[in-house]
Parts: sequence; C-alpha cells; structure tokens
Amino acid sequence: MPSLYGTMSIATGALGAEQGALDATTNNVANANTPGYSRLRPVLAENDPIVVGSVTYGTGVSLANLQSLRDPILQRRIQEEIQQQGQLNGFVAAMQQAQVQFTASSGDIGIQISNFFSSLDQLSTDPTNLALRQGVLTAAGNMAGAFNNTANNLSLQRSNLDLSITQDVEQVNVLTDQIATLNIRISELEGVKRDASPFIDQRDMLIGQLSSLIDVATIQSDDGLTLTTSNGIALVVGGQSFALTTQINAAGQHDIYSQGTDITARLTSGELAGLLQVRDQKIPTLLSNLDTLAAGLANALNTAHHAGFDLNGDPGGNLFVTPPVSGQGAAASMAVQITDPVLIAASSDGAPGSNGNLAVLSAVHDQAVAAGQNPTDFYSNLVFGVGNDVSSGSAELSSAQLILTQLQNQRGSISGVSLNEEAANMLQYQRAFDAAARVVTTINEMPRSCAEAGVLQRVVSLTQIPEQILQATRYRKHA
Repeated sequence: MPSLYGTMSIATGALGAEQGALDATTNNVANANTPGYSRLRPVLAENDPIVVGSVTYGTGVSLANLQSLRDPILQRRIQEEIQQQGQLNGFVAAMQQAQVQFTASSGDIGIQISNFFSSLDQLSTDPTNLALRQGVLTAAGNMAGAFNNTANNLSLQRSNLDLSITQDVEQVNVLTDQIATLNIRISELEGVKRDASPFIDQRDMLIGQLSSLIDVATIQSDDGLTLTTSNGIALVVGGQSFALTTQINAAGQHDIYSQGTDITARLTSGELAGLLQVRDQKIPTLLSNLDTLAAGLANALNTAHHAGFDLNGDPGGNLFVTPPVSGQGAAASMAVQITDPVLIAASSDGAPGSNGNLAVLSAVHDQAVAAGQNPTDFYSNLVFGVGNDVSSGSAELSSAQLILTQLQNQRGSISGVSLNEEAANMLQYQRAFDAAARVVTTINEMPRSCAEAGVLQRVVSLTQIPEQILQATRYRKHA
C-alpha cells in the first residue's frame, strides 16, 4: 500500500541518484582539459516496482552505474597510427641527420671531387709550377678529408642511434611495468563491481606512449589486458610485465632481446623500428657506397698516376694510399700518399715540361670507377637516394599525422567533454534534485498538518527519516 514512508523513500532515492549524476557531470567538467580522459555518462534506472493486488506501484530511481564513453575499436586504431607515426618520426629524424653530411657545403665530397679535378686542369697550364703542384696535393688532401669526415660522422651517428635505441628500450620497460601495475588495480576494482575508468584512462595513455616506441597489439580477456608486439612477443600479461634487454652484437651494436630471444628484426613499427632501420640498413649502405666510391676513385687515380713521370723523370707511384682489398673502411681511411709536389707524375714522356699524364689523370673524372658510374654521377645518385628517403618519409609522416589527428578528433566527439552539453546536463539534474528535495520537505510537513487538522489518528514519526537525508534536504533548500 502507498504510504508517506514509501513516498519519502522514493524521494530520498531520487536525491541520491540525481546527486550522483551531478557529481559525475562535475567530474566531467573538471577534466575537460585532461589528456586521455573519457567522459562519464550517468545511467539512471527505474527501481523494481511493487505489485499490490492489481495495482503496480513504482519505487523510484537509482544510479545504476557511470558509463565511461570509449570506443575500443577506435582506440586500437589510434594506437596503430601512433605506432606508424612513431616509426616515421624516428626514421625521418635520423635520415635528416644523415642528410646533413651530404649538403652542398665546402666540406662536401662532391665539391671536393670537383675541386681536385679543377686543380689538375690548372696544373696542366704550367706543369713545373711548384705552387700549382702543391695545389693538387692540397685538393687531393681535401677530397680525402671529405671522405674521412663523412664516413666518421655517419659512424658517429650510428653510435648515437644505438644509444637512443637502448634508452628507448629502458623507457619501454618503465611503461610496461606501469601498465602491469594498473592492470592489477583495474582487476581488483572490477572484481568488486567498482568503477575503474580513471585507471583505464591512465592505462590507455601509457599504451599510447608505449605505441610510439614499439609495435603493440592489445588482447582483452577475462584475465585482464595482454600486450604483445605484432609478432606475438609478450610485453604485459595481466599483472606481469616482461622486460626487454639488450646485448652487443658482432658489429658492436645493441640487439634487443625478449626472454632470451633476439627480436631486433621483428620490430615493425614504433620509434624503435625507425631507428633500427637507419642504424642497421641505411647508414651501413651509405658507408658501403662511400667505401666503393673512395676505393674506386683512389685505385683509378693511382693507376693513372703510375703511367706518368715526376719532375725527376722517375715513374709515378701511388697518389693515394692503397685502399683495403675488400674496400671496407676505404672512405674513412682515404689519404694522400705523396707529400712532395715534385713527385706528381704530370709528364707522359719524362720531359719536365710535359703535361700529357695530367690528361690521363683528368680522364678519371669521366671513367666508370664505382658500380659502372663515374665519380660525380655515383655520388649524385647517393645524395639523391638520401634526399628521396627524407622526402618520401616526410610525406608519409605528414599523412600519418593527418590520419591520427582525424582519429583523435573522432575520439573527442565520443569520449571528450563538451562544456555546453555538461552545462545542460547539470541544469537538468539540478532541477530534478530540487524537485525531489521539495517532495521530501512536503512529506516532512504533512504529518504535522494532518494531525493539526485532526485527519490522522496516527502519523509517521519523523525519526523514521534518516537524519542525514533531512540535513541534505535543509541544506539544498537554503542553498
């Protein structure tokens, strides 16, 4: 049967439900600018009714739960794009550093090759001029120095990339450990049916940071969240994380291991993959090409120099130090062997004023000395390849950034906080709260009014109404 106490119970239940909805709305507003926050939607549910005879009586409303608005599929797409962007960021930044070694500056190999052959042309005008002969040796030394500096700088960059890789591995381990800890906390809360959304938001943020470093696949199961690489290497399983380690390989670089298995070549995205691609593929290829050019150029010039005679009438020797037979390290070790300008073999017949062999030396400029190409063409193609890697990588990076921005905007429309919407919700819940408070106040006054009117012989004692509810009602009324 309906009663004042039943009506009071409905009203006080409504107060609690609307207050909970207001709290959730306030929390949304407070976190409007919090990165990674997923807004909460209060879910109000009608209580089970009471059936008396043929009449069904409602029993009010309850705050069933707070729904965290997130799209797992969209979140996974965002993580995939973060991985792609991380890989491209690492690759492009590293290749831009490598490109600096091939810019058209005074120390550029291409310019020094051109200067060397120009010095031969100048000497041909006066083969006995010692100043011009010294100019040839100086130009040869500058050319060798350009090869040395470029090769050494690339090797140094490779070492720096190796250091960055070890630092990224350390950061991966920090993040996976934090994610495992959050997994435990989330499981504990969900196990007792409590809201874990703040910790899920934190975990999503950490997974995003992890995705920028390494390729990550997420698997949600009853036992919790599992993180693996795209190739199935476990990173986090529930509350346990699996730390990555590094070991120095035969080349003196750090390889990445997981539980004793080398996974270096199995990383496909994230910054680590981009850095590894430059360290293990691009820079070694550049160094190999420089060695090919340095060895081919030095050998061709030495052969041409042997065909002539110096100012003493003696046959020419090596102009450059003989490169290693394998060619490996030729660029870093390239050096001029002759120090005395008298020993430059400019003559083709032994006569001091002859310049016939200078033409032979100059002809090397157009000879196929490296991979069937002349020195200038080979070097130009090498520089073009570096520039193409940078430009194509930058274009892909811009595209990836655009896609990621679109996905994040889409996430914002689902999970983000709209202050206008929250203001409207707050007004709606406030009005409902005020209405329920008025019901409580009215019921509080009804027994006294009825008793004074002599209508009721027996009234509901006010002591049946919980004191905290009355206090909340009075506070709301006078606020």
